Amino acid sequence: MKTFQCRCGNTTFFENSRCISCDHALGWCPACKNMTTLASAEDGTLQCGHEVCGVLLIKCRNYSVHNVCNRCCMQDAAGEDSDLCDYCRHNDTIPDLSVPGNREMWLRLEEAKRRLLYTLDLLKLPYGTEADGFEPSLAFDFKADKPLEDKRWRSLRKQERVFTGHADGKITINLREADPVERERSRVLFQEAHRTVVGHFRHEIAHFYWQMLVQDICEEDCKVVFGDHDDPSYSDAQKLYYENGPKSNWQAEYVSAYATMHPWEDFAETFATYLDMVSVLDTAWNVGINGGCEPTTADLPAMVDAYIRLGVVLNETNRAMGLIDLVPEILTTMVAAKLEYVHDLIRSAAVTP
Repeated sequence: MKTFQCRCGNTTFFENSRCISCDHALGWCPACKNMTTLASAEDGTLQCGHEVCGVLLIKCRNYSVHNVCNRCCMQDAAGEDSDLCDYCRHNDTIPDLSVPGNREMWLRLEEAKRRLLYTLDLLKLPYGTEADGFEPSLAFDFKADKPLEDKRWRSLRKQERVFTGHADGKITINLREADPVERERSRVLFQEAHRTVVGHFRHEIAHFYWQMLVQDICEEDCKVVFGDHDDPSYSDAQKLYYENGPKSNWQAEYVSAYATMHPWEDFAETFATYLDMVSVLDTAWNVGINGGCEPTTADLPAMVDAYIRLGVVLNETNRAMGLIDLVPEILTTMVAAKLEYVHDLIRSAAVTP
């Protein structure tokens, strides 16, 4: 991830909607692909503040109305939902904003979603909506568990609970994953090294790309690397995992304990780790940290080597502040081989201009 600059000279960041130095409005310009100062003209229109660009813009509806987005649309864009930015147009369901606190949690989900889609764009991975003719089309549902109307203590039934997951292009995220307290409670309960909002997005998008790039295309090759996803069945593997826990000594072959459950989850966890690695390396490269590499052009061994070396530095920095490790994964030879498969799959799927 890059950093950006307000017209006042202050450094700005991908999530900013206002400059903290001069309080000027900021927004993502789809023309020059920069976080830019939004300059107001006399007629009230907005203009990209980059002098090499200067196109006319309008704020995304989710920016101007709900302030959960910071992206803009081209003012001359036409068509249905033209006031939704390129990222918000993928939303099918948003939270009930009449419930206190839901807008704030939606904001956290949107920030993570923008990070995800930025990385997909960086890697030139294809995705689109049903209107674009994509199959599967990419869509997001952000939902909360159904409240207990009778206020009596009891467990939520299946039909009242929202399950985070992917199904035929639709990625559903339970709103409670944007609640830091609930998310940390779950992380400790499931003994996870990390549990982040962006991590959920990266895991679920992996299932989306398995369907798009692997299913009925190269499933046998995938089985060689990750195992037979038809035997045992997913439901049988899931039952065994939650009854017995992960395989012993899983760190030698898997990037996480959850990856041991079934080959589909191994693929998703490995794919998500690849996106983690790309995001960290891209950020280090753009902010000038020594020892990094440019992740869109480097080969996989160079990326793994740089990620491991950065991990040592960044983990020790976090430990100095009493924080959990930034890079918890152990990239063994077996894990690196799985990452190589994902790397080749992504590079071959990249859309060239």
